[in-house]
Amino acid sequence: MPFLIRGIAVAGLAAIAVAPAGAQVSNQDPGKFVQSLATTGFGVLKGDKTAARGKFRSLLAQHFAVDAVGDRLVRRWKPKVSAAQYAAYKAAFPSFIVGTYADRLHDYADASIKIVRVQNQGSNAAVLTQVTKPGARPVNAIWSLAKVGGGYKVTNLTVGGVNLAVAQEADFNAYVQRNGFDALVAFMKKRG
Repeated sequence: MPFLIRGIAVAGLAAIAVAPAGAQVSNQDPGKFVQSLATTGFGVLKGDKTAARGKFRSLLAQHFAVDAVGDRLVRRWKPKVSAAQYAAYKAAFPSFIVGTYADRLHDYADASIKIVRVQNQGSNAAVLTQVTKPGARPVNAIWSLAKVGGGYKVTNLTVGGVNLAVAQEADFNAYVQRNGFDALVAFMKKRG
């Protein structure tokens, strides 16, 4: 995936995951949900890297549909692996996300997100945003949201036309084909 697209994806994940524990994130309205995550998330990025990484980890489950995303990425392999292999994958997935993205977050501390349009789709929604980093051209990002319990959770990001879940699923599939499922889990643990 191109570097700029990965960078915007990092920005999106930063906004999702590093909202301060005491921050009030409005998750009843999809546009306000994304905007409040972005506002609080980018505010935290201006602070300490270690603290941001800890908040990323602790709040990932609060605002991101971690289990659903993790399941989607290995749906091809799930019927072919043992319960123990699948449990090891599920345990490694949140740390893999943190390890992959957390250290890159500070490059986007000055970025901003503007809500362009919200499209409600029953209990789901798509929020089109424009991410702007000083000195760079704006990039469109679509946040896919699902209503879970009493509020929204992020299920996917499409950045600059690249569907991140589809791209990560393809990466995982290629890795498993070359190295096996256990090697994927070991790689994820190492990265996390």
